[in-house]
Amino acid sequence: MSERTVAVLRAGALTTVQDLGRFGQAHLGVPRSGALDPAAARLVNRLVGNPEEAAVLETTVDGCALRSTAEVTAAVGGAPCPVRVDGRPAAWGAAVRVPAGAVLEVGAAVRGLRSYVAFAGGVAVDPVLGSRSTDLLSGLGPPPLRDGAVLPLGHPAPGGPGPCYETPPWPGPPDELVLRVRLGPRTDWFTASALRTLTTSAYRVSPAGNRIGLRTEGPALERAREGELPSEGMVLGAVQVPPDGLPVVFLADHPTTGGYPVIGVVLEDDLAAAAQAVPGTPVRFLTRSPRARMPGARVRAPTSRRP
Repeated sequence: MSERTVAVLRAGALTTVQDLGRFGQAHLGVPRSGALDPAAARLVNRLVGNPEEAAVLETTVDGCALRSTAEVTAAVGGAPCPVRVDGRPAAWGAAVRVPAGAVLEVGAAVRGLRSYVAFAGGVAVDPVLGSRSTDLLSGLGPPPLRDGAVLPLGHPAPGGPGPCYETPPWPGPPDELVLRVRLGPRTDWFTASALRTLTTSAYRVSPAGNRIGLRTEGPALERAREGELPSEGMVLGAVQVPPDGLPVVFLADHPTTGGYPVIGVVLEDDLAAAAQAVPGTPVRFLTRSPRARMPGARVRAPTSRRP
């Protein structure tokens, strides 16, 4: 094991290792997985001088606490949260120095759901099928972090790019989650009334969602056909409708096959906002491209790096 490691003192509700995912494996029944907010993962990697595809930690809701065995540059981004190094406030959204033996504390998200933690050199767990990502559905990759776990860190590339200290504004979690959707392939399994309901009704983000899918609360979609389909391929962003009639938007750890009908597919560009939408956030499905400012309907970026 590398002499550069971080020990997990507090794993939090759900903290996983993620990179940009494992591509080209759907025919083997393996979804992409990877960071649910890839732009945030790329940013924290840039802040510490890593390649954008380096593995980071993705925390959910309440952060984590880690102790490093060697001095390391770290950055926390994504959902804004308090950051401390050995109890002292540190910057969110910027590169920070963590001395050997110091504790990096990533606090609970102030807005949004998922924060990202990068270390210079990346999290160097063994890759599986070309990715270091944890896949909650298939079980590939390292297991979710537990208290006491130890993670190896890679070494920053000699002569590589130095840390970036200028942070572009984080767009923030959405006040209203607007998801652009292409209808199909199974719209014929639903009534015309159901299609109107999907695109005109107000839904809300359900607390039952996870990395597999965002679940919604609201009016059920009426079926035109009974029964279920033979299992068929599922893609990222598919809006699947289970027997309760409430749409589920598939995220990074989605199954690659399924038998419930898919009424549409959400554009991939809108899925990062879905990953940061807290329970209770209003959801609207649009069937044509809205104006450029519409998809995120985001709040203003934070003005301080110390939430």
